[in-house]
Amino acid sequence: MENLSYPLTIKFKFGVFNPQFSVIDMEGRPIAYVKQKAFKLKEDISVFKTESQTDLLFKISADRWLDYNASYSFTDDNGKECGRLVRKGARSIWKAEYELHDEAGKQDLLIQEDNPWVRVADHFLGEIPILGMLTGYFFNPSFNITRPDGTQVATFYKKPDLVSRVFDLEKNAGFEEGEETRLVLGVMMMVFMERSRG
Repeated sequence: MENLSYPLTIKFKFGVFNPQFSVIDMEGRPIAYVKQKAFKLKEDISVFKTESQTDLLFKISADRWLDYNASYSFTDDNGKECGRLVRKGARSIWKAEYELHDEAGKQDLLIQEDNPWVRVADHFLGEIPILGMLTGYFFNPSFNITRPDGTQVATFYKKPDLVSRVFDLEKNAGFEEGEETRLVLGVMMMVFMERSRG
């Protein structure tokens, strides 16, 4: 997953039992089709080339069945690990934060929620009848993706919508070797954890 045409758009499919979504580039070309297995104690995500689900590109697997500080490893179709996403549980109560690690286990990207008050407002107002139905339009999370030196390489956010779940990933800087694949896979995993917000 390299040299893609940004922004990438992630859109969930309706009317299916297992959560799944498509990823398309700015030209509307399909990049991947992602499906989560149902009834699994640990997350099990398959990334296919197309919606036909015949060509497996990657697998994303959790290291534990509780998502508090869980780690999600990325493996290619040959079973080779190419990185992982780590959810920072304690800090996620106030502000969602994730780390992306390379295949050697070294952190190379940080994903942080831009405005924690959006998370707070969405949580509390979402519990109010009728008003809670509108949070999907007004309270949408946005994430900054940076290197340890502070360089912002991408932005990921949910688009305002009352019904559907649509997310965009925008590129802000050139990628270093391996970063793009890890970033896209990490965002795919994040979508499953953040999709209920807004």
